[in-house]
Amino acid sequence: MMLDAAFFDRLSRLRLAMGHRTSMNLTGNRKSIQKGSSMEFSDFREYMPGDDIRRIDWNAYGRLDRFYIKEYMEEKEAVVSILIDTSASMDYGEKKKSELACMLAAAFSYMGLNGMDRVVLYDMGRMHLPFVAEGGKRALPRFADWLEKRSFAGTVDIAKAVGGLPMKGTGVTILISDFLQEAFLEPEQETLQKMLRFLNYRKQKIVLLHVLAKEELSVELTGTRNLIDMEDQSTLRVTLDAGSIRAYEKSLQEFTDRIRRECVKAGAFYAVCSTGTDIYRLIFQDLRMLYDI
Repeated sequence: MMLDAAFFDRLSRLRLAMGHRTSMNLTGNRKSIQKGSSMEFSDFREYMPGDDIRRIDWNAYGRLDRFYIKEYMEEKEAVVSILIDTSASMDYGEKKKSELACMLAAAFSYMGLNGMDRVVLYDMGRMHLPFVAEGGKRALPRFADWLEKRSFAGTVDIAKAVGGLPMKGTGVTILISDFLQEAFLEPEQETLQKMLRFLNYRKQKIVLLHVLAKEELSVELTGTRNLIDMEDQSTLRVTLDAGSIRAYEKSLQEFTDRIRRECVKAGAFYAVCSTGTDIYRLIFQDLRMLYDI
């Protein structure tokens, strides 16, 4: 991954915006709906036997002649789940989609760790072997090494990978993929809608990062070509002229527009991330809505 110390230094000023309070039984920097012992005041309630007498508000006792306990918002650790599509189609492009996917995963992992969240990285082709990054920014070398070792080959089932997530309580789920699967390309299957409904049901803030190669977004090839499917090795002979390129670009636009509409309906964040876009612009401008400062 071509990310330097200056990049991560800028990232250290950001953290992921959760959009809701967490309810995990873990200690961290997120405000939970549970009451605890952090320093942010929440409410009063009457004293009950067994309460810590150190939390009695003596000023309230002086005014009301009754014992009241101060309650505080407990800070909790959020879980950030990052799923990376490691299918063969992600290994395409002069600047490979796989490299951009790993850079995006590194950036969001770092932001999660910087906010003392619990980050879990998933290879969609090996969902049974997640990488749990804990311990704040000190975990950066370990998850960077994990990302470097990813192999992009074969096929993955995105919907099945999401369905197998062990989610407990609220959190953030980030999907990084080109979504070039038949299940997503054919709207009548409603795979995308079902996946988004599932994640909403599991109380997740949903982020879809649609990684596409510069060459996929702007076709510059011409003439008769043999196109080879990177996953099943099937071939298709096509003639690339102005008309066929326009038809392709129209279909691609309809595909991304459909995903965007469904994400809007589900309250999910969606962005097309091109390998032709500078990573600094992607992270610090195009995806700005995802962060707190």
